Formats: sequence, C-alpha cells, structure tokens
Amino acid sequence: MEETKKSLNFIEAIVEQDLKDGKNGGKVQTRFPPEPNGYLHIGHAKAICMDFGIAANYGGVCNLRFDDTNPTKEDMEYVEAIKEDIKWLGYQWGNEYYASDYFPQLWDFAIQLIKDGKAYIDEQSSEEIAAQKGTPTQPGQDSPYRNRPVEESLELFHKMNSGEVNEGEMVLRAKIDMASPNMHFRDPIIYRVVKHPHHRTGTTWNAYPMYDFAHGQSDFLEGVTHSLCTLEFVVHRPLYDLFVDWIKKGEDLNNNRPRQYEFNKLNLSYTLMSKRNLLILVKEGLVNGWDDPRMPTICGFRRRGYSPESIHKFIDKIGYTTYDALNEFALLESAVREDLNERATRISAVLHPVKLIITNYPEGQVELLETINNPERPEEGSHMIEFSRELWMERDDFMEDAPKKFFRMTPGQEVRLKSAYIVKCTGCKKDEQGNIIEVYCEYDPESKSGMPGANRKVKGTLHWLSQAHCIKAEVRLYDRLWKVANPRDELANICADKQCDTLTGMKEIINPDSLQVLTECYIEKFAQGMQPLTYLQFQRTGYFNVDKDSTPEKMIFNRTVGLKDSWGK
Repeated sequence: MEETKKSLNFIEAIVEQDLKDGKNGGKVQTRFPPEPNGYLHIGHAKAICMDFGIAANYGGVCNLRFDDTNPTKEDMEYVEAIKEDIKWLGYQWGNEYYASDYFPQLWDFAIQLIKDGKAYIDEQSSEEIAAQKGTPTQPGQDSPYRNRPVEESLELFHKMNSGEVNEGEMVLRAKIDMASPNMHFRDPIIYRVVKHPHHRTGTTWNAYPMYDFAHGQSDFLEGVTHSLCTLEFVVHRPLYDLFVDWIKKGEDLNNNRPRQYEFNKLNLSYTLMSKRNLLILVKEGLVNGWDDPRMPTICGFRRRGYSPESIHKFIDKIGYTTYDALNEFALLESAVREDLNERATRISAVLHPVKLIITNYPEGQVELLETINNPERPEEGSHMIEFSRELWMERDDFMEDAPKKFFRMTPGQEVRLKSAYIVKCTGCKKDEQGNIIEVYCEYDPESKSGMPGANRKVKGTLHWLSQAHCIKAEVRLYDRLWKVANPRDELANICADKQCDTLTGMKEIINPDSLQVLTECYIEKFAQGMQPLTYLQFQRTGYFNVDKDSTPEKMIFNRTVGLKDSWGK
C-alpha cells in the first residue's frame, strides 16, 4: 500500500514553490533570532520548530542569531539559556551570529542613507515625533528637521555615537513618506542613543540600530532566504523589503533576496507569555525563578517533566496558520500524556498515606513481587517490589461509610492490591479526633496475581507500599498559575478599571493553589537516586519527574500532569 504523503503547511508550500521557481539559487537558509533579554517560552518553541524544521526538511541550514540591539535589557545569562533550550528541543544551529556582528556594516549603511538624502537627524522629543505621525486615516506632518543639510546630519550622527549626545536628545530617521497609509513608512526611527555597556561590544557604541533597521539587513548579510516570523510583523514587511532594496541600491534582487513570511503566534489559555510580565513574576517572587515549573518557559516545562517530544506533538496538533487563536492548555497536557505514556517508568508512590495492616499475613514475612517498568516498552524490563504485613495506602482509597459505587476499600468489600493479593477490609482505627490512622484487612493466600485463584473478579485495584521497604519523599503538586483562561486580557482590564500597576493586577488573578508541597509521601526504594528529569508515572496518580533539587537522601518529585484532565471538573 502506498504511504500517504503528509500534507504541507502553508509555509512549506511556499518554500517548495520558491525552490521550484529557482529563487535564491535553490537554497534554503533560515534563522532563529531571539533577543537575549529573558528566557524562551513555549511560544518561542513554535518558532524554533518552524525555523529549524524548514531548514532540516529542505536540506538547508538554520542559523542562531541573537538580536542584541538593546543593551539595557540583555545579558549573557540569557544567551546561554537560549542555547540550552534549543538543544533540548533537539536542534543544532548551523552558525551562531549576533546582530552586533553587523554594527559596522549597519553604521556604514546608515551613513550612506544620510548621504543619499534618505535619512536625517531629528532633535524632537519622542512625544513630538509621535504626535506628528498622524493616524491611519490622516497623514503625518513633516519634521522641521526633515530637510536639514546632509553635512549637518552626518556630523550629528557621529556625535550620537561619540558619547557627546544624551539619550533622547536626537535620533536618526529614514526619510520615506509621511503620508503613507502604512504607519511604519512615516519616517521611522532607525538609530537612537543608548548609553549602556553592551554585553559583547562594551562601550564601543553609543548609537544603536532599531529592530526594523537591523533585522532585514542582518538577514541579507547572512544570506537568509526565508525570514519566518509571527503575524504582528505583516505590517512591517513592506519596510523590511524597502530597506533590503536600499542596501543594494537598485540591483536586481528578485531571485536573490530574503523573503519574509508570517505565521500565527502560539497563544495558550491560562498562560501569560510576555517577557515583561514573566520578569515581574520572577523579580517579585511570585514564582521561584525562570525555571519554576508553573512558568511557561521552556526551562520551566523541562523542569516540570515535559519531554521535548511532547512539545513537538503539541505544536504538530495546533499547526501553522495565518490567523491567531487561543489554544487550550488542556490540548498541551493531552500531548504530554500521550508522550509520557510511552516513555515513563511506572512506580508506586503514596502521597497521602494511611497504614494498612493485613492481620492474617505472617509477621516478618516479605515477598518480592515483579512489576513491569513500562508496559508500552517491554524491552525496558521489570523490577522487584517488596510486599509485607504492614503497608501504606492512599487515604482517599478508604471510606468507612462508602456510597454504593465506591469500588475501593471499605469494610466488607474485596479489592486487589496491585500485583499482589485480593484483600477484604475488616475495619479501621481512629485517633481521639476521629481521624483514621489504621485500616485493617485480611488477604486470600490463593489470590496472588498469577495464581489460578487470582481470576476472581473484584471491582477495585489499589496501589500500596511496604512500610519497611520504601523511602520518604517530597512531592510538589503543580497546577495552572492563573485562575482565568485569558490572563493577558483580564490583567489589562483590571489595571485599566482600577488604575493599578501590573503587579497589583497579577495578584488578583494568580491561582493560590498552583503549588502544593507534600512532605510526608512515600515511594519505592527503586526510585532512590534517580537523576533529575527522569520521567515517571506514579501508578493511578499521574506523571511526575525528579526535580533538580533532589538528592539520594531527599528525593523530590514534581507533578507533570495528571492521568486525566481534571481541571474542567
């Protein structure tokens, strides 16, 4: 049977047509251009998969280029974190570049634009420039400096970079069309003064190019063929193309130029992804750092226990389109479950323990029972777990006065202890406050899993641990960080209505139950010493992984996601 060909997304279709038309000499070169002013989040993961995936699928190369044109917000810490995240997602860049690599060429290009009468120094304030821009339906007004002599603009441009000019005193603007219906054409600012040491170039520069000026030129200088970005850059594309035309001064670029194409952002319910807002969460201590497992950062998802493959699965599910939509967080979690079901090692853990005593089981006897590591991957083998008279069981698995459809442990009812025996509950013991502290049962010696008598049907199967053969552990139960499905819009509304700052607004909608720390949990000895990022399924409970703070002496586990979606309920 002929294998069905996977349908192309619209970007892949464009690339295939460009190759068919012989554009750029049949070459495909992309780039991933993050600004190193924070940690990457799940939205960046979608762009990474597109940029690197297109290059890989069409025999091209994807370069990593850091957009380091704003030294006040950038740091090498972010550079290293970004590289680690890209590698974790399974990609390797062809070359590593920085926008700052092109500062000399961009400077020379700006000088040429001034000489050609296509740029000028404007000494108005940012407020005056904004007021003269006009509106989408009304043309802007020319700056009083628009026609200043070329020599004067050249002299002032050099002063901008020499340190003689303070921030905000003057800018370099491209001279395009103040009546253009495209607001980005109304003499955009292309250079401004920033008096802050750069993390790579130090104090060499005081005049820095704006994103719109640096981005397309960097693409061109690198030989990028397909500049892939999100939909908010659609209105920037004409300016991108114009600057490319200008840098080549009218040469025929139709078959040898970078082409910008746009796709939809990844918007996720119950998630706030603005780097500015994420920085507030970190600095104000509302989360425990950039890699807090409640954060939408790639490092946060990694620490929580998401696999790179699960993120790929999610991105494949939502696809690439030309319109923005809000994707359900539950869809991401379903992709995580699908993936971890195949890769997670199964172990037993009791998070809310109560003692279970099998009164007719011989005291001092210990049996070794085999448990499969992963039923989805038989090749991963099995391990042994001890069974004895005194066990731990989940508190919620016992009810003294249970409703009819309660199929767990209750007096007079039989249940199976997973991989072990069928037992019948005979009663319980309470403390002075009425809390249940011990549960009693009797076992059927002929009902051990694998024995002929084990075929007797019971309606419930419970997990357990031998009290003498397990270890205490800390378990961190993570949930959604926000109480509302669309925290971005809700936050904006709160701040507007109450005239409050972002932090105050955040505190109104943050989920107070997003983290619960359990310190009296028990887990199999098999898990002791497992390395951070080990993928696990706590049987009947959910998917977990080993936290980076974990040690063999104090094991710490993070809940990745439950076995089923329970949020809506």
